[in-house]
Amino acid sequence: MEQRLYGNTGMKVSVLGFGGAEIGFKGASPGEVERLLGSALDAGLNVIDTAECYGTSEELIGQTVSHRRSEYYLFTKCGHASGLEYPDWEPKLLEESIDRSLRRLRTDYVDVIHLHSCSEELLRQGDVIDVLIRAKEKGKTRFIGYSGDHRAALYAVECGAFDSLETSVNIADQEAVTLTIPKAAERGMGVTAKRPIANAAWVTGRKPESEYAQPYWERLQQLKYDFLDEPDSVGTALRFTLSVPGVHTAIVGTHRPERWKENAALLAAGSLPDPRYEAIRARWCEAAGTDWIGLQ
Repeated sequence: MEQRLYGNTGMKVSVLGFGGAEIGFKGASPGEVERLLGSALDAGLNVIDTAECYGTSEELIGQTVSHRRSEYYLFTKCGHASGLEYPDWEPKLLEESIDRSLRRLRTDYVDVIHLHSCSEELLRQGDVIDVLIRAKEKGKTRFIGYSGDHRAALYAVECGAFDSLETSVNIADQEAVTLTIPKAAERGMGVTAKRPIANAAWVTGRKPESEYAQPYWERLQQLKYDFLDEPDSVGTALRFTLSVPGVHTAIVGTHRPERWKENAALLAAGSLPDPRYEAIRARWCEAAGTDWIGLQ
């Protein structure tokens, strides 16, 4: 699998990473996760991304692949209480959340801790950033980052405190292509694309039941990309995201082992040809509303 240098971190990351939300929210069993992540690591994937609020995700990752810790880069997030008795974003909460994540993941350190969708106002106060800096100094994480979108993500990039940016970018969510990702590249930040296939919101031909995917469905009704009816439309969407200059890895989640192999196969054709990439960008610039900001 293709690897890209993750900003100035020195990490060479696989272009396809594993997103841990689905295994935590959909009740995957340890056996299923062991087969899923084991086959992914065997095939060359080396990025696993999870979070403190993804249900049992951290525990499942720790149970099943902590013995292979040297084979992958591990990203997690902090910010939501998720069972701890502190308000979200309280500095003490962040400290305890980071320690809890390490216990769950059965590791002494993670490669990146991202602040999870913290507001610009809280970022500007500085306390939340200081917690992550201290965690880095103590060796609990090698690098620190911000996970989010729109103006908060822009401040996170411009403030100079972070090594990494995780942000939404896909065929239906392109604000970051001009707002944040070029600036992150200028500063040598690693960039992780979340929601890289726009939740495949179009594939059933009807509005998704999940409210999480509905904004993308509604945008795509206006964008009317000509490739959405093609058999390989999901592959085109994923290849578009990985063709965005400055993006290093795209996080795709699944709880089914066979889906991982399908996701990997989508990248066999490599980046999109320039004319197709530019056509998708042009259509976005033509149709996007001013309120089409990056989605959390």
